[in-house]
Amino acid sequence: MGLGDIINNAKDTINEGGHKSAAEGEQAKRDVAGDQMSVGDKAKSMLNQTVESAKGETAAAKRDVREETT
Repeated sequence: MGLGDIINNAKDTINEGGHKSAAEGEQAKRDVAGDQMSVGDKAKSMLNQTVESAKGETAAAKRDVREETT
């Protein structure tokens, strides 16, 4: 594994953590606000959570593929 791969793996790890934290934040926002959130706000929050989770999984997959091919 070269230096470039190590740097890219580190970036992907950081990105994964950030996206997963954002997804958890959306869940926490809904947990705290509960019924005070409108249906539209809840739907938007759930969509944001899904998008952030997918971005985190993509970063992890990129790192996994890089590690498997070196």
